[in-house]
Amino acid sequence: MRLKLISCEVFTRELCDAAARSVHQVDLQFLPKGLHDIGCSGMRERLQTAIDGVDTSLCERILLGYGLCNNGIAGLIARAVPLVVPRAHDCMTLFFGSRQRYEDYFRQNPGTYFLTTGWIERGEATGELRQLSIQHANGMDLTYNELVEKYGEDNAQFLYEQLGDQTKHYRRLAFIEMGLEPDGSFLATARSRAQEKGLEFSTEQGDLRLIHALVNGPWDDSEFLTVPPGERIVTDFGGGLIRTEKGNAEAGAE
Repeated sequence: MRLKLISCEVFTRELCDAAARSVHQVDLQFLPKGLHDIGCSGMRERLQTAIDGVDTSLCERILLGYGLCNNGIAGLIARAVPLVVPRAHDCMTLFFGSRQRYEDYFRQNPGTYFLTTGWIERGEATGELRQLSIQHANGMDLTYNELVEKYGEDNAQFLYEQLGDQTKHYRRLAFIEMGLEPDGSFLATARSRAQEKGLEFSTEQGDLRLIHALVNGPWDDSEFLTVPPGERIVTDFGGGLIRTEKGNAEAGAE
């Protein structure tokens, strides 16, 4: 089977490894992590553009390496071939290997900030996406010196403490080891960031099971949503998290 996989770049190492081992022919396309930072409508629009740009004569399904991600995939429409997407709140479900395992960890360890190799390598928005990001619009991505220049030194310290540290409401930083790390540099970086922020530090064993299932199939309905051509993804506040309904002409139309 020939498949097209469109994914957030935080999964680059994991999905490249899975695709290389797959029995299927998998064509990979990675989109910037910064799409998450421009709001759900902007993210949806760019994902739909990527989906619509696929030559569907060359693939049987389009796989999405995304979770619901603050409704960033809600409204996406399948065109000529089905879409397959994990039933996941966000990317951490895929790194943990199952939705249940992630939810259990989340309940037992509130206030945890996660890092993986992809989040360390590719977690910052750059270029156009940084300029369009909600963080940039609110001044949350400015350095201390930039705040001084813009608001003066008297206000800069307060603003930096309030806006500049996205981990200030967390108490623990956990590095998820996926077994693909080339050396100890990513672990060292994660540990260093925890120390800088005064956070507890832990390592958690990731699981590639769900990532491999996305690439290889079969796509069991309990873990994946298959969107038939002409239908779109909508949120489902029941147990399924996402479901399909008849699509409209415009992606994301309500």
